Amino acid sequence: MKLAILDDWFDTLRDLPCFDKLTGIEVTVFTDHEPDPDKLAARLKPFDAVVLFRERSAMTAQVLDQLPNLKLISQRSVYPHVDVEACTRNGILLCSNQHSGTPSFAAAEHTWALILAAVRQIPQQMASMKVGQWQMGVGKTLQGRTLGLYGYGRIAKAVGGYAQAFGMNVIWWASPEGRARALADGKPVAASREGFFSTPDVVSVHVRLKPETKGLITANDLSQMRSDALFVNTSRAGLIEPGAMLAALTAGNPGQAALDVFDKEPITWANDPLLTHPNVVCTPHIGFVTEDEFELQFADIFDQVVAYRNGQPIHMINPSAWDRTNAP
Repeated sequence: MKLAILDDWFDTLRDLPCFDKLTGIEVTVFTDHEPDPDKLAARLKPFDAVVLFRERSAMTAQVLDQLPNLKLISQRSVYPHVDVEACTRNGILLCSNQHSGTPSFAAAEHTWALILAAVRQIPQQMASMKVGQWQMGVGKTLQGRTLGLYGYGRIAKAVGGYAQAFGMNVIWWASPEGRARALADGKPVAASREGFFSTPDVVSVHVRLKPETKGLITANDLSQMRSDALFVNTSRAGLIEPGAMLAALTAGNPGQAALDVFDKEPITWANDPLLTHPNVVCTPHIGFVTEDEFELQFADIFDQVVAYRNGQPIHMINPSAWDRTNAP
């Protein structure tokens, strides 16, 4: 088996304990990002299997239709960046563990870091000091304020625990099923969607990006937020209606945003209007970028590769691709 690992920008994976799972497999690690679909296809033509690094590279039909040797794509979690129909048409099995029992504490911790950085003006205070101007403003205390969490999954629950440790009040919003689970657990759920967005000092979204959640949070939702409120997104930019985030900040509702995810990634150009907005604290999609989280995620991904090599694939998204290519 010839295996390609894409987009491991800092060549991190080979130093993780889980990399030993790939012993006996010919592995090539690409540390750059190739955005051009045709060039990406040319890069991948020699390989039987590909490991994706989250959603850094899109596996579109334009790419997949040029890869007659490819038989496996292994990744973890949701897959909006993979054309499953094109995979199946080309006999490519997609494996992705959807049900890990462990929350991403890295993402939850980074969410909390962004909240603290924004309300205490940490990036701005640092910038002020570095040019010799000392303090530049007055921050806020979280104790006694209200955090609104959109989504009732493992990461949101972890963030809710941090908020309670800091003395914050927490209110919830989610899908009807999520709200029902929250109520059953005794959690305070907002009386209405409008009330959820208009009440909290901080709103943080923790929802998986799927076709049915794309554009879930609208311009009208953001306009309900207070002018002194903070909106936080460490999930996916696609959850927000296109263009709504920048327009809302320009209009002043909400007053601030702390963002780790963006419509186009990686951002390799200067002076992006959202990143350079004076009321935005931003990081380059590093919510999951820790050694601990990589070990957790890629142990699953490499297990999928080994299981496929051994003829017993696991976590199959399109099992018909396996059935077709391995029919007796």
